[in-house]
Amino acid sequence: MTFDKIANFALADSDMPDSALDMAATLLIDTVGVAAGAAHMEAGRIARDHAFAFHGAGSPAHAAHMMFDGRQASIPGAAFATATQIDNLDGHDGLNATKGHIGCAVVPALFAFAESRPDLTGRDALTALVMSYEVAARAAFALHSSVSDYHTSGAWNALGVAALGCRLRCANAGQLRHALGIAEYHGPRSQMMREIANPTMLHDGSGMGALVGAMATLMAMNGFTGAPAITVEGEDASAHWADLGAVWTVEENYIKPYPVCRWAHAALDGLSALMGEHGFTAQTVASIEVNTFEEAAALYAGLPSTTSQAQYSLAFALSVMLAHGAIGPEHIAGTGLGDRNIADILPRISVREEARHSVRFPAARWSDVTVTLTDGRRLASGDVQARGGPEDPMELHEIQRKFEIITARLGPERTEALWAMRDKLLSPDVKFDALAKIVLAPEEGQYV
Repeated sequence: MTFDKIANFALADSDMPDSALDMAATLLIDTVGVAAGAAHMEAGRIARDHAFAFHGAGSPAHAAHMMFDGRQASIPGAAFATATQIDNLDGHDGLNATKGHIGCAVVPALFAFAESRPDLTGRDALTALVMSYEVAARAAFALHSSVSDYHTSGAWNALGVAALGCRLRCANAGQLRHALGIAEYHGPRSQMMREIANPTMLHDGSGMGALVGAMATLMAMNGFTGAPAITVEGEDASAHWADLGAVWTVEENYIKPYPVCRWAHAALDGLSALMGEHGFTAQTVASIEVNTFEEAAALYAGLPSTTSQAQYSLAFALSVMLAHGAIGPEHIAGTGLGDRNIADILPRISVREEARHSVRFPAARWSDVTVTLTDGRRLASGDVQARGGPEDPMELHEIQRKFEIITARLGPERTEALWAMRDKLLSPDVKFDALAKIVLAPEEGQYV
């Protein structure tokens, strides 16, 4: 596919199937929910305070409000702050084949760039969002196929942000070309498995991806050059772009039932199913054996002392599920980290790599779980694939329930208004600003 065709898709094409727009509406609101749930967490607070202090705008025209904060930063600063916030509550969407996440970068960028576009309709915003998912996904495919290291999402979702910014700022094809090149060149090619081995607030690099992508748009439109992006225009990349506009990867994104690394989800689903079928409790479990793929087996093995460690720990997630029957933000932060019941369960869980599960990654995430009860019975889940993706999607009412739980701090009136926008945005006469006004206001009592 020629760059001219890519540019036309990114900047002008509005012929998106209704199914893609509908999925984008769900992904958007689900990501908004994660942003709300993460607003009070330490990583998000630090990122927003940093953006407010050090990423200010030179004029009101260049400013944007940070989601659920009330304060303004520059457009790149606002995108960075909320992307970091979302990235540190690991409940946002992803795409298996990218080995990472798109929405946590492009959704904050959408709000940041759209603030200067009060005329933007909800449907046009969703169209831009679909486009950015498609561009980011193909940049990921091209990057992963051309390098040996497993890079974080920020390395490639920066290109989706740049394309989104260029569309909303009415850039031309030449400016888009340079924006993609700048975003790729400066994108954080950080190694994912380093973060898995030592979990911190860096998470999946999407905060920097959003920052770099937004800066790339604005710099390219000021004349800064950076083309070409080899993940877009390189000879080896061409095959990954050939189906742009024909295959809608946005519809293949998964939505997470639990706010922890999705590598743990298959084991969680297996344990949850066994609990539902057999009715056992933590007191009657002698041990839990997990067979999983290599990357999941490398997740944090000790007792977490931080939210980052808790979200990247398979054994901790299983302990929470066994103790509480669910996993929410309250279990991975604050007093949840000091739960003595979890500390008691954790030593009973063993995790090992299973080759048949490893060969299925990254196309899918599979695990199997065996629970041994204190009476000697052994209960096996069989092979389980993590649900939430197109092969086993969550029902809309399940996604809504997740949204209500994760946004509970906002109060029922604001939560209901936000969820209602999922359908309203698909109407041709609804402005995106109707959603933005709800999202960009601070949590009550947070800031003025």
